Amino acid sequence: MWEEKDNQLYKKFKFKDFSQAFAFMTRVALEAEKMDHHPLWKNVYNEVEIWLSTHDAGNVVTEKDRKLASKIDAL
Repeated sequence: MWEEKDNQLYKKFKFKDFSQAFAFMTRVALEAEKMDHHPLWKNVYNEVEIWLSTHDAGNVVTEKDRKLASKIDAL
């Protein structure tokens, strides 16, 4: 479940290993590029953390972030 905090949507994902985490990030990158909406994210070994906000709207959560979050969940 995405957490909304400090004008961002946040979620942490955990995978079996680094390869699975990186493959997930690649799929997210493709979706983000299609939307021209790119996440702030961090990867350490098997964990990926993602923060979403809309920079051109003043760094707040918008429908664009919710749509990308939904697409990420579907992956």
